[in-house]
Amino acid sequence: MKLGVFTPLLAQLPLDAVLGKLKSLGISTVELGTGNYPGDAHCKLSMLEDASALKEFQRKLEDHGVSISALSCHGNALHPDKVLAKQFQEVSRKTILLAEKLGVSTVVDFSGCPGNSHEATAPNWVTCPWPPEYLQILDWQWKEVVEPYWVKHAAFAEQHGVKIAIEMHPGFVVYSPETMLRLRSIAGPSIGCNYDPSHMFWQSIDPIAAIRVLGDAIFHVHAKDTQMYSANLPKTGVLDTKPYTDELNRGWIFRTCGFGHGAEWWKEFVSTLRMCGYDNVLSIEHEDSLLSSEEGLTKATRFLDEIVLKEKPTAPWWA
Repeated sequence: MKLGVFTPLLAQLPLDAVLGKLKSLGISTVELGTGNYPGDAHCKLSMLEDASALKEFQRKLEDHGVSISALSCHGNALHPDKVLAKQFQEVSRKTILLAEKLGVSTVVDFSGCPGNSHEATAPNWVTCPWPPEYLQILDWQWKEVVEPYWVKHAAFAEQHGVKIAIEMHPGFVVYSPETMLRLRSIAGPSIGCNYDPSHMFWQSIDPIAAIRVLGDAIFHVHAKDTQMYSANLPKTGVLDTKPYTDELNRGWIFRTCGFGHGAEWWKEFVSTLRMCGYDNVLSIEHEDSLLSSEEGLTKATRFLDEIVLKEKPTAPWWA
């Protein structure tokens, strides 16, 4: 395994400075945003039409000895606003094409969330089976919007030698291992997940147990933690809509690795990933509102450096 970094946390810095900073931390793998929610501070899709810019971009990476673990374009390609949906879809499509040019095998995205009908203007995330119209909405979403788009988009990715890693996140139709595997069963093996344990914690899903459920559907992993606040949970529940910066009153917040759960938990996490066949990057994502990006990145790197399993296991001499 190796440590990587999802670079939007350093969006204020140019690419050269980002690569230099990460090398000083001993990190030589990056996950780069190409637009939609993560922005495109360090990787422009315009390089598809600009050979010289693409060559210069590749040269910078090579000069710093840095590889790309994934290109990320988290968006809502199923948005009921047709103009917005088209924008999200186009960024995702172009990201796949750029990944192909760069020899990057994985693109990270969200599943998206439709509205409740073709006339809707806002997404409608269904969270319960009653009253019965909610299940009718959910059935309509999957049959009329989710399946047609993702079957076609997965085929497009496969044609270009790229896998799509869906990040499970509430607010979208794929938010849990069950919904992830449902989409994979529909769209095929080029669809898997970008596994972020922090999103499991706040849904009360055991992230380590869920690795065993997902198995080879895990294409990419984010290193991010969550801290639950038992003093607030009886009041807020896990579906807490207060701003992330209202830390004192929320039921949970995202934390830098090591500040939500300790080394013992993370050691079991990476060990279970290896047991289930994942031996790739842990991409640090900083969304801890109590630490600066600089401090959060530095502390997460130092913490995880002692935990990631860097060497392939040898044959068991005792067996």
